[in-house]
Amino acid sequence: MELHQLAYFVAVAEEGNFTRAAERLHVAQPGVSAQVKRLERELGQELLDRSGRTVRLTDVGAAALPHARAALAAVKGVREAVEELAGLVRGQVAIGMVTSVGPVGLPDLLAGFHERYPAVEITLSEADSDTMLTALRAGQLDLAVVGISTAPPAGIATQVLLEEPFLAVTAPSGPLAGRDEVGIPDLDGLPLMALPKGTGLRTALDAAFAGAGLTPRIAFEAADPNFLVQLATRGLGVAIVPESLARYHQAELHVVGLRGPGLRGMLALAWRTEGPLSPAARALIAFARAAHRS
Repeated sequence: MELHQLAYFVAVAEEGNFTRAAERLHVAQPGVSAQVKRLERELGQELLDRSGRTVRLTDVGAAALPHARAALAAVKGVREAVEELAGLVRGQVAIGMVTSVGPVGLPDLLAGFHERYPAVEITLSEADSDTMLTALRAGQLDLAVVGISTAPPAGIATQVLLEEPFLAVTAPSGPLAGRDEVGIPDLDGLPLMALPKGTGLRTALDAAFAGAGLTPRIAFEAADPNFLVQLATRGLGVAIVPESLARYHQAELHVVGLRGPGLRGMLALAWRTEGPLSPAARALIAFARAAHRS
């Protein structure tokens, strides 16, 4: 029994005609007929009833057809797996990240992926979360580490890597000295320092102020939250930063909790769910997701 015999049998069964099956397979009709007869002789049973104008399956043929289809599908799967591996050899992936991704171990992830797929070219760029989500949907990035505070847009899937609240930090003698926790109204009019628009933190902060009917007074913007902390230590205002960063610097700063809905952020892996993905991109996404499930 040979694969091309199964393919001929399936084509005739689906077309109900030897001529149309031959046209579909781009082979001569006599060859299709001869190979199907050879398959029947090997099996010792007729698979097709040729007595009418339309070729029909016999009872044996009807029982054999799903198995023939499964065998052909299995062979196709093997070919696709090999072709995907060949694609990885020539592949490349584009990754994006927000400025501060220290807690998620991105260098280790990239090193591990490179070790497993050494011939894949990796490019890395930095941008705000909104820009990267747009680039993902456009196919300009394959994977990104983004900061989000709301559900991702349509066509984007995420896997949360880290979730934590936002806190306020000031110099010990700053405007919130002596306060352990404040609400959004307590920040009204104060010189605030935050990440730029397009970041998850800034989106959450602006939404919290809007929910209170207020507009934040943003005195300083910087893409690197560590720089915001440095400004705060010099008494230039109140920095809004993730909890992990605030706690890291709490010996030199006064850390204040924030009351209010939505004042939490997440670092997440993000990838697109719509549109084609290269074999290399699929491998990267699978590798990254598995690495952060362990």
